[in-house]
Amino acid sequence: MRLKKGDKVYILKGKDRSKTGNVVHVFPKTEKITVEGISLRKKHVKPKKQGQKGQRVELPTPISLSNVALVCPSCSKPTRVGHRTEGDKKVRFCKKCKVVVQ
Repeated sequence: MRLKKGDKVYILKGKDRSKTGNVVHVFPKTEKITVEGISLRKKHVKPKKQGQKGQRVELPTPISLSNVALVCPSCSKPTRVGHRTEGDKKVRFCKKCKVVVQ
């Protein structure tokens, strides 16, 4: 996976295009991620106890990895992610400014 939990991403396609947000959850098998505040859907929740009201809860929907780009922490631009080995570790780096992304 080229993205990890906590990364800041830029949305390239969809109704929330050109917005940014942090990755909340990663689904490697389906190659999807959820981003906080992006692609929200409403779910109707029944009351659990007598006298309590039902409500509508907004939940984030998974987005395909191909529809987002990582925002580089150093140059603050949406970029592609590259991989290289430094010593015995594999690290991710920004394709624009060549800085290692943690």
